Amino acid sequence: MPAAASSRIERLDAGLDRIVSGSEPIRHLAEGYGGEQGPAEGPVWWHEGGYLLFSDIHNNRRMKYEPGKGASLHHEPTNRANGLTRDLQGRLIACEHDSRRVTRLEPDGSLTVICNSFQGRQLNRPNDVVVKSDGCIYFTDPWTSPNPRQQWDLTFSGVYRLTPDLGTLTLLVDDFVLPNGLAFSPDESVLYINDTRRGHIRAFDLLPNGTLARHTDRIFADLRGNEPGVPDGMKVDVAGNVYCGGAGGIWVMDPGGKKLGRIVHGAPATTNIAFGGDDWKTLYFTSRNHLGSVNLNIAGIPVPAARR
Repeated sequence: MPAAASSRIERLDAGLDRIVSGSEPIRHLAEGYGGEQGPAEGPVWWHEGGYLLFSDIHNNRRMKYEPGKGASLHHEPTNRANGLTRDLQGRLIACEHDSRRVTRLEPDGSLTVICNSFQGRQLNRPNDVVVKSDGCIYFTDPWTSPNPRQQWDLTFSGVYRLTPDLGTLTLLVDDFVLPNGLAFSPDESVLYINDTRRGHIRAFDLLPNGTLARHTDRIFADLRGNEPGVPDGMKVDVAGNVYCGGAGGIWVMDPGGKKLGRIVHGAPATTNIAFGGDDWKTLYFTSRNHLGSVNLNIAGIPVPAARR
């Protein structure tokens, strides 16, 4: 499919030229997803299969996009799953909205509930998830429902760390309004977490035990603007550049938080992003109702594949 007429690469700094050409086309790959209860979301590249999985939240299904073939149904129902990633064994990890839990898809097709509560109280609505190289699972759990807060078991929006044995769940931070996308720096010394409501990305240094050095809490980038779009989804490339949805498209920042430019794809909002392709240099993105991509010059941090 051709790019949207309004799509373009918007350069704010010469550093963007190393990442993407100003003439690089932004491709429109598939559409017809989402709805009032949730958009297209959670793209994750399945490297050994050469395809992308992504969530169609409103329609309670997971889609599969194969380059050159298009999109098709992969699985349904999904408990209206949102964010997706893979653990060190290549198993699919999903944040499920309806069941308010995080699950793992086993090779035999069965589901393992890896987290559904904190200190005996049910999670709010897990949103996005990332796995560290030591196997620990980090996920965001915001309020994303119009229901009054007192109807939730928890009284805060949390960001959590779960150990690989699933035995220890740690609340890392609880002062976000709506914690959403999260990603590690290439050396995993920094965890980036965006706050959709406040319109910015915060950065934390990590302590040796995998928790946050709270005194290092800082605003990494503010992505508010006059155009539609809020911070949503986030990924980092091997050079440490940070990619995140925001006003007007996908913002690209250098490791210091300097805005290098935007990938303006023409849709009202970016909901999530993922690196993929054989060389991890294709940036896939979802919006409220479509899937798109753009080719980059720098590879993204790979997602684990199944061990052979």
